[in-house]
Amino acid sequence: MRRYTTQLAMTLAALFILASATVLPLQPVFGEGGARRDVMRSEDQHRQEAITLAKEAVDHGKQGHVGALLTTAEAALQHAQQAGKGPHVDAGITELRQAIEHGKAGHADVATAHAKQAATHLSEK
Repeated sequence: MRRYTTQLAMTLAALFILASATVLPLQPVFGEGGARRDVMRSEDQHRQEAITLAKEAVDHGKQGHVGALLTTAEAALQHAQQAGKGPHVDAGITELRQAIEHGKAGHADVATAHAKQAATHLSEK
């Protein structure tokens, strides 16, 4: 009787482990969004950071600090490029590129206007 009980316990334990190993990896994928949710959260964080940096670029441009405007606009561009796809993100990227181009040419007022438009586009969903 003891041998039969031990064999039964081992079989039940093996079935439990097999069932747990099969079901647990599927839970994050199907349970609450899984990997796609993490990607969307990351893209949203990059978009928010791009908005913040574009607004900082506008502030620097209003003060006439072209160097700081360029630095923050380039950082905003890096984040915007990682913010996923969409018409508003694409328009924001275009505006940031224009801001950088005009900033390098020394046109602080035009660069500021482009950075402001970039922040506006990136803020829209």
